[in-house]
Amino acid sequence: MITFRTHTCGELNKSHKGQTVSLSGWVHKKRDHGNLLFLDLRDNYGISQCVIEKGHKNFDKLEKISLETVIKVDGEVLERSDDTINQELKTGEIEISINDFMILGNTKELPLPVFLEEDYSEDIRLKYRFLDLRRKRIHENIILRSNVISFIREEMKKFGFLEFQTPILTSSSPEGARDFLVPSRLNPGKFYALPQAPQQFKQLIMVAGFDKYFQIAPCFRDEDARADRSPGEFYQLDVEMSFVNQDQIFDTIEKLFVKVFEKFSNRKIVSKKFPRIPYEESLLKYGSDKPDLRNPLVITDVSNIFERKDVNFEIFKKLVLKGNIVRAIVTKKTIDKPRSFFDGIDKWARSEGASGLAYFSFEENKGNIEGKGTIGKLFSQEAIKELMIATNAENGDSIFFACGSKNEVEKILSLARSKIAKELNLIKEDEFSFCWIVDYPMYEVDEKTKKIVFSHNPFSMPQGDIQNLDFDNPLKIKAYQYDIVCNGVELSSGAIRNHIPELMYKLFSIAGYTKKDVDNEFSGMINALSYGAPPHGGIAPGIDRIIMLLANEKNIREVTMFPMNQNAQDLMMNAPSEVKSDQLKDLNIKVTKKN
Repeated sequence: MITFRTHTCGELNKSHKGQTVSLSGWVHKKRDHGNLLFLDLRDNYGISQCVIEKGHKNFDKLEKISLETVIKVDGEVLERSDDTINQELKTGEIEISINDFMILGNTKELPLPVFLEEDYSEDIRLKYRFLDLRRKRIHENIILRSNVISFIREEMKKFGFLEFQTPILTSSSPEGARDFLVPSRLNPGKFYALPQAPQQFKQLIMVAGFDKYFQIAPCFRDEDARADRSPGEFYQLDVEMSFVNQDQIFDTIEKLFVKVFEKFSNRKIVSKKFPRIPYEESLLKYGSDKPDLRNPLVITDVSNIFERKDVNFEIFKKLVLKGNIVRAIVTKKTIDKPRSFFDGIDKWARSEGASGLAYFSFEENKGNIEGKGTIGKLFSQEAIKELMIATNAENGDSIFFACGSKNEVEKILSLARSKIAKELNLIKEDEFSFCWIVDYPMYEVDEKTKKIVFSHNPFSMPQGDIQNLDFDNPLKIKAYQYDIVCNGVELSSGAIRNHIPELMYKLFSIAGYTKKDVDNEFSGMINALSYGAPPHGGIAPGIDRIIMLLANEKNIREVTMFPMNQNAQDLMMNAPSEVKSDQLKDLNIKVTKKN
């Protein structure tokens, strides 16, 4: 019986000098020095350098061997001389003098080299993902993912949580994205849905009397891909707790995140007690409910200044009179920046679909502060003073303005805040800056239908005196809903749940649901809540996004083992694919192709 290895390729050091060892792995690199052939052998644990002299019976065979061939090597451990030690390898103090070798697995010509970290097209990388995963950076990302998940599991158990698994085949529910539907063979014409999240089940677990639940849960949503979102499926740390308020959930998650991010990264956590930012304040100051707090730039509303008679910026004044707003970003000590910097930001804003960004700088002149530039001359000294007070601007600073509807201004200034900060190198890349976004509105107006809809999670508890909620003004009702954000990435949404059936019927009625609709679409939930439900709440941080931040990656595919492409296709397994007519017949389904 063959012994494939006595050691891994990552564990040998000079303490093993003189030992005869067997290693197995992939041929990572070869370097032919004429009389000596160096061969790097790689496995999951590391790389060991192997060497064979010209004239050895196996020299010619190894000289011709292809990279990524799987081989077994037998040889003696030699200590390297001081000038040949490789400090970048754990095994850099030794090398293996090859006595014999055996080919364990041949390889065809490679579609992409494994030892290089350069980018290749997405199609090639995903079609040959098993090769892509051999590359150092992404291989380490996947190992990091495994280690983080294992660590989270252990910490959750220490916090007193129990791990349960919830069903994968369930009923469809309106949770904001399209469901993946699964036809039922035994129930013709009916469909299961893959869970967008275990939302209802984890609440039912609380109703069942289990106090603290967690799960590394697979979730399925038929939505378009983004850099921070995989099409099809993703994983989240699903958490639910009974007899808790919002503060207690925050305390648990903050402790967990601090432990995880301190253990798996050397970057600084700005504050271990995460700041809480009301939703409306976040939109005002950052233009988004996903603020990157490493960015020091803040947005200020200055609409009222354009109502002054001594401001002659007529274009903006007319727009403000029509109900539009003006908001501004101040950049510190940028008066000496070249004109090309300011024009570049304005041109960029136009490329994003905005009407541009107006700007000028604050410049001292004979003891007075004036606006430097064409637009700056349209403001009186008194208006300049008021503007400086409102935005905390100083002599030598510059200011950018956007004018339009609230949504338009928030969108462009959120983007501009990031663009300008990057241009000025203001973002501290060695930090993690967490925050909670709180006080979400219970409802919002749908832009297309103009109807009132839930803004966040329909199962959330409204804030305030439950007996005296102002249902006549539903857009003013806030909910115990919250997001956790880090470096501009939303990691999770959560809420204190509504556990009172009568209140749930009322809240759903405002969003256009009848009692019958609620009973039909949420039958399991509403029925369970009628049998003594505890106050409860939870959250579900995205595992993929946590790993993306820890690995310092910009795209979630770099931390996912087998991701799909932008069109939700698995190029490696050829999914989705057509199925046989007999399979469709069993399911009572007929496929009608689009013209």
